[in-house]
Amino acid sequence: MSPACLPLCFAAEMQAWSPALNQTGPTGFLFRAFSVAPALQAPLFLLFLLLYLLTLGGNAAILWVVSAHSALHSPMYFFLGILSVLEICYTSAVVPLMLSNTLGAPKPIPVAGCGAQMFFFVTLGSTDCFLLAVMAYDRYVAICHPLHYALLMTRRLCVQMVLGSVGLALSLCLPLTALVFSLPFCGHRPEIHHFLCDVPAVLRLACADTRVHQAVLYVVGILVLTVPFLLICISYGFIAVAIVRIRSAQGRQRAFSTCSSHLTVVLLQYGCCSLVYLRPRSSSSEDEDRHLALVYTFATPLLNPLIYTLRNKEVKAALRGALISKGGP
Repeated sequence: MSPACLPLCFAAEMQAWSPALNQTGPTGFLFRAFSVAPALQAPLFLLFLLLYLLTLGGNAAILWVVSAHSALHSPMYFFLGILSVLEICYTSAVVPLMLSNTLGAPKPIPVAGCGAQMFFFVTLGSTDCFLLAVMAYDRYVAICHPLHYALLMTRRLCVQMVLGSVGLALSLCLPLTALVFSLPFCGHRPEIHHFLCDVPAVLRLACADTRVHQAVLYVVGILVLTVPFLLICISYGFIAVAIVRIRSAQGRQRAFSTCSSHLTVVLLQYGCCSLVYLRPRSSSSEDEDRHLALVYTFATPLLNPLIYTLRNKEVKAALRGALISKGGP
């Protein structure tokens, strides 16, 4: 099955499930508009479109540089390329529909379409979190066991870790999505106070007790956010000890520079997502969730290529060489 068919196939499955799970449910959902003022709709559309294009362009440039330059064919840059692919798919699962709803009145989304968007959004986001933990392990091996790095971080192991991240995300997010859409929802077209079909926003529309669903969401959030973050902290604890033992200042600076970019991305990703998915529902509001979602939908995927480019000498050198070769005779 081709990747292009996956959204359609999943939407068809959700459509098949929804009549059996929810006979009296809505035919679709409406998203709450960012602004009802017509004068603000065009500027917001242009801003979101610009951010989306910059995200696509930046991550595509990283992916092209990593794949085209043999000097970057190492596990660290292999994972960086996979991260860029995830960021492109992650934002593309949300932003095009969001852009269409920014201009004019919001358009309804079918229940199956909402389920498909939720599934791909949480699955790609979870894979992103697991991959960041894998990248931390890669840095741990490179700094703490440099002589055995090539022996330990083989191409086969790198591919297995990426596939394991995807498989773990699928095993957690597919049941979660199915559980959410087994709930009954009130009204013909209830309004989601969000710009995407995120789990907390959809759960607020349920006409039934959602305590079990909230508990499952909390458990999934711990497995996706807390456990990988603890593993990252452990990896960087060993890395910090190894860096302190490096005698030369140049060696310490080089080791730190390879980790600082990854740490910055980790703090952005895990910080915003934890505030949305791990906070008690009583202490969160719909507007706060929507504003935080803007950060990890736009800011994090956009900043990732910038952070890795501006703080990585190898990537900057490869980009500079590519630009020079393109501009030459």
